[in-house]
Amino acid sequence: MPDSHSQTAAALPTKIDTSVAHEARVYDYWLGGRDNYPADRALGDAIATHIPAIRTMARANRAFLGRAVDYLTREAGIDQFLDIGTGIPTAGNTHEVAQQLNPAARVVYVDNDPIVLAHARALMSSKPQGKTAFIHADLHDPVAILRDDTLRVTLDLDQPVAIMLVAIMMYFRDEDEPHDIIKNLLDVVPVGSYLVITHPTADFDEQAMAGVVAAAEQAGITFHPRSRAETETLFAGTELIEPGVVPVVTWHPEPGEDPADPESAWYWAGIGRKL
Repeated sequence: MPDSHSQTAAALPTKIDTSVAHEARVYDYWLGGRDNYPADRALGDAIATHIPAIRTMARANRAFLGRAVDYLTREAGIDQFLDIGTGIPTAGNTHEVAQQLNPAARVVYVDNDPIVLAHARALMSSKPQGKTAFIHADLHDPVAILRDDTLRVTLDLDQPVAIMLVAIMMYFRDEDEPHDIIKNLLDVVPVGSYLVITHPTADFDEQAMAGVVAAAEQAGITFHPRSRAETETLFAGTELIEPGVVPVVTWHPEPGEDPADPESAWYWAGIGRKL
């Protein structure tokens, strides 16, 4: 664990406004966690009225993260991860999956929720051979992430890095220039690095997803689902790994676990290799 973390964390704001829903805590609620508040649960329940299977979908998205990290570590030989939009720690965090396969793997987590900061010690329970660290920052300002000393203390940016953007880009409207944000991240890592994205979509049920968008916006949270084609454009500058951008449950399922309903979770998912 980098020595600078405790100093950095101590200087960061830790005030938590429990009266306003937060994306990470709503997701925690769907996953059955305990680090959420009435406002988070109210929004989670409101969204569930439009998508009754939302908890199952959240778990499917989380399961993809594990499969993606497994693939990148085992098949692509990646041992460095920049996980942005980390969320509240739960089973199968990025460093746990990676270090199970390669104890020397290094992970930097990024999130803007003070509750995630409060759990940073749990996030950073690294294997002795590896490193983990946490940056309290917002992806709306990618430069702040890239300038943080913690990033370069923990990761070697001359070597390939996997950039994990799992269920986060829907919080950016087109006018927020999400393509530029991703390009800024890709520009600092070398060829052979990877980009991982999952993204909610209205492709499977436009009316239900419209209800989700309305509920989120009413709670003050931007929520912008994207089509398959729109999600594919987020991978600009990379070559998509087979099978490309596909329903999240169908991306490299575990052996013997081919999903009965490929559209049971309304996320597109993919991994691209930087060219």
